[in-house]
Amino acid sequence: MLPPPLLLLLGLVASAAVRDAAAAVPPSNKLIFILAGQSNMAGRGGVVGTHWDGLVPSPDCSPSPSVLRLSPSLRWEQAREPLHQGIDGNRTCGVGPGMAFANALLRSAAAVPGEVLGLVPCAVGGTRMAEWARGSELYADMVRRARVALETGGRIGAVLWYQGESDTVRWADASEYGRRMGMLVRELRADLAMPHLLFIQVGLASGLGQYTEVVREAQKTLKLRNVRFVDAMGLPFQDGHLHLNTQAQVQLGHMLAQSYLNYGTSTH
Repeated sequence: MLPPPLLLLLGLVASAAVRDAAAAVPPSNKLIFILAGQSNMAGRGGVVGTHWDGLVPSPDCSPSPSVLRLSPSLRWEQAREPLHQGIDGNRTCGVGPGMAFANALLRSAAAVPGEVLGLVPCAVGGTRMAEWARGSELYADMVRRARVALETGGRIGAVLWYQGESDTVRWADASEYGRRMGMLVRELRADLAMPHLLFIQVGLASGLGQYTEVVREAQKTLKLRNVRFVDAMGLPFQDGHLHLNTQAQVQLGHMLAQSYLNYGTSTH
């Protein structure tokens, strides 16, 4: 007969193996969200230079067994900040809106008991809308990750899109923003075979050039069904002019969650 300490050790090893096996088989009732765009979606909250301060607001951005992320290697794992680490190239990521969004949904009255949220980070800093066109590497990666996310079951609730700062530099990009955004919405819906897929786009809080208002106007006036607008203008910055700080990202996550919940209410 094995001594009690060894029995205890074997029990701990067995329970860990069961837990790891469960993590490797994600639940089929996932509600999936695609997070795409550029650096403010990837998250720079708490980042100064190449250093993230590591501060995670609790409970807004705390990890939860009910919130998963699709990793860079296309495996489901428990989501935690920085959500876009390993997705946004080798850039230093911090707090973005994704975790606050997910936790706000879990706390809402509309939350379904036992449902798991699956976050699919795809944002890449410094990218222009033209770089997200069908045929590009960014677009192909986003579609691939979205399809893989669906393979183990679930449904896509929405695409959360925060992008456009890089399109404020040149008139050629700013003036084409609305047309290119419309094409992105239509083509992604077609390629995912989801003609009514909800897009929630964030109105710019800042820009890199002189055409910020041109891009913002294109965002606000996009006339497509099931496209919602959440305005980040006025939220506080991390660096004084471009990237939202941690507090702002939490607030934006709550705003995105409210927009999603309002959409669900309006469609029932």
